Amino acid sequence: MTTGMAIRHYDHRHAAALRPLLLEVYGEVYAEAAKTDPFAGVDRFAQGLDAWSTKPGWTCVVGYDGDQAAGYAYGAPLAAGAPWWGGLLTDVAPDVTEETGSRTYALSELMVRVPWRKTGTAKQLHDALLDGRPEERATLLVDQSHPKVHALYESWGWQTLGDLRPRLPGAPVFHAMLLPLR
Repeated sequence: MTTGMAIRHYDHRHAAALRPLLLEVYGEVYAEAAKTDPFAGVDRFAQGLDAWSTKPGWTCVVGYDGDQAAGYAYGAPLAAGAPWWGGLLTDVAPDVTEETGSRTYALSELMVRVPWRKTGTAKQLHDALLDGRPEERATLLVDQSHPKVHALYESWGWQTLGDLRPRLPGAPVFHAMLLPLR
């Protein structure tokens, strides 16, 4: 594990102040992908960040090594009737995708800058974001072209529910995953 890593917790009230940092880290982490994949562009990410950070219950954790942001994670509870499951390509029982507004926390982003990869930083951020959540479960999406990331989440207890293509222009197919929180 990274020694000296300080995890700071934020909510929607801090979103505007955090935005430049979150975009900077994203731009660095996805610089190569954005060269060939418009879906990975900073502008598209900024739109998603702005939408997520205004959701009720949005939370964010940032890991700092000294004064350097090593990475972050954020998400929000899915609202009742949320469209999250709308692009599900796998048949599942309707009760699995029923959202009440308090049932599921969606982990939208988890990213770590290169110098802090393979140091335990991702797990620290993951755990700090989800620790003490009142929801019964969490969900996230993993791009199917990243099998190592998928395997990492499985090693942390996540289970694959099925395939999902978000209803966004240029979106890839993802593995929709679930993690029991209680």
